[in-house]
Amino acid sequence: MEIVFILLILFFSIVIHEVAHGSVALHLGDETAKRAGRLTLNPIKHIDPLGTILVPLLLLFATLGKGPIIGWAKPVPINPLNFRDQRWGTLKVAIAGPATNFLLAVIFGLAIRFLSLSQPLLMLFSIIVIYNFAWAVFNLIPVPPFDGSHILFSFFPGKLLEIRRFLERYGLFVFLFFIFFGGLNLIFKSAYFLFSLVTGQPLVI
Repeated sequence: MEIVFILLILFFSIVIHEVAHGSVALHLGDETAKRAGRLTLNPIKHIDPLGTILVPLLLLFATLGKGPIIGWAKPVPINPLNFRDQRWGTLKVAIAGPATNFLLAVIFGLAIRFLSLSQPLLMLFSIIVIYNFAWAVFNLIPVPPFDGSHILFSFFPGKLLEIRRFLERYGLFVFLFFIFFGGLNLIFKSAYFLFSLVTGQPLVI
């Protein structure tokens, strides 16, 4: 039952993350995501066969159901040329996804800290906190196509253009290298630390 909660919470955390990107883009004047029908919590609209289904299932089997498990949804389409704020629009959209996940994690984490919860509810809230923190940290990896790269590139001076081109070309390989050498465990260790920081108690799932 716990693994079912994990998969559902991970998926809806990813969906909310993508909707946040599209909503901020719409606020900045870009209706691309809205026209594509992506400003919805309907999970079917956001499914990516590889990131939403295959990768989580492979991680599930590879870890014998113990995790950690991560995945991603189909990215929300965005056209930065439509932004009213051409200087910082991309940065605002990029930050929106991780910020939303951080906010959800903090809200449920504070509920754990200050409310008297039954054991099943404590388990559910703990999973929400852990996976929203993990998904936020995961997306802050500063290599394309993750949000962290868009945040980083927003501050890149022109003289570092070659570094940006290198990351855009080889970002996937950098990411795979990071994951292969323990990056996923590092992400979840960060999430566990943030969990303890916000809830004021050790992780109990």
